[in-house]
Amino acid sequence: MRPFLVAAAAMFAVMYSTQAILPELGREFRVSPSQAGLSISVVIGALAAGAWFWGPLSDRIGRRASLVLASGAIVVPTLLVALAPSFGVLLALRVVQGLCMPGLITVGVPYVTEAYAPSLGPRAMGYYIAALVAGGLVGRVGVALLTAATSWRVALGLLTLLPLASTLLMRRGLPPEPAEGRRTTPLSPREAVRVLRNPMLLAAAVAGSALFFAFLGTFSYIDFRLQLPPFSLSPTITGLVYCVWVMGAAGPAAGRLAGRRGWRAVALGGLGVAATGVGLSLADVLPLVLVGLALVTLGNFSGVTAAQLGVAESSASDRGLASALYFSAYYLAGALGGYLPGLAFEAWEWPGVVLLALGAYALGALAVLVVRPAEPVRPEPAGHPARPRTKPSSTSSATATSAGATDSSG
Repeated sequence: MRPFLVAAAAMFAVMYSTQAILPELGREFRVSPSQAGLSISVVIGALAAGAWFWGPLSDRIGRRASLVLASGAIVVPTLLVALAPSFGVLLALRVVQGLCMPGLITVGVPYVTEAYAPSLGPRAMGYYIAALVAGGLVGRVGVALLTAATSWRVALGLLTLLPLASTLLMRRGLPPEPAEGRRTTPLSPREAVRVLRNPMLLAAAVAGSALFFAFLGTFSYIDFRLQLPPFSLSPTITGLVYCVWVMGAAGPAAGRLAGRRGWRAVALGGLGVAATGVGLSLADVLPLVLVGLALVTLGNFSGVTAAQLGVAESSASDRGLASALYFSAYYLAGALGGYLPGLAFEAWEWPGVVLLALGAYALGALAVLVVRPAEPVRPEPAGHPARPRTKPSSTSSATATSAGATDSSG
């Protein structure tokens, strides 16, 4: 998995490269906090739109080809972002970056499911999430420290090396996914509607989107709060606050737990832990704020790992389309999370951000609790009519149970 994990980390680093330096961008271009937050919102909004192109495309040309193509395509706009002469140009280049990203991030879930999950099980998705955590640390802490030592332009320019290196690594060492894991014939409108109305897929999408909205809002504007009284921290110190992202390394453990307890239980647990953390961030005591941020991170990445496993389980085929629905909702929520909490912060300071986050967590929990999962969508073999379901015999039922237990233990 190493070439793929390096590429995933690189893409995530580029995505959030401006989050830890929003105050610096605000001062450089003389824009408000919510306007500076648009440098996150526009890339995520473009990612949400691009998911509908890259997801189905990966069903046709293959996951590996999409991954390599997307990683190479993002190199040039990443370099140009560091040279942007105005805030408007910077936002336009961030949109171009966002349109490239779904070729790796959206396609990553079905690729992991098809290429690695058969041998690694739910751990594979956990490793993928852990790679995203590593990329997020580089994109936040690394960029913050480099900005303090040099300038934000140098810091963002050096990030170009990451997608360039990952493209070369994937071309040399990335294994192809099994051909049977993706669609090779055109998708009819009726089949598309059936996939997109899958209750399990919808529940996973709402849960993941709620987590991401609150997570992005919390970490986009925590810098502004910590640089004001009573904390009055320097930009370098607030950049180090993102080290709490190491809690996201719990992704593999969350994947294993979801394999035993089910993705819905782990998603609910993640929502509860994150809600507790964002509540603690209201305290004016720095250690409590840091503990709260750590819990927000732990709950987010555990819950998102579970939600993505729910997406993988929701459909036996057309995973590119299912992933496109999930990530378009997920990143649309993230785009809103990069902007709306900024307005709340300007109007009501930090309690406004916390109230928005708690409302999102409540919506995510409601979706998981109320929407009952359906059986995965399985296409009927061509030329054969649908057969009525029959109750399995006790012998076949016992055999299936035994097989499931073997798969779970493996």
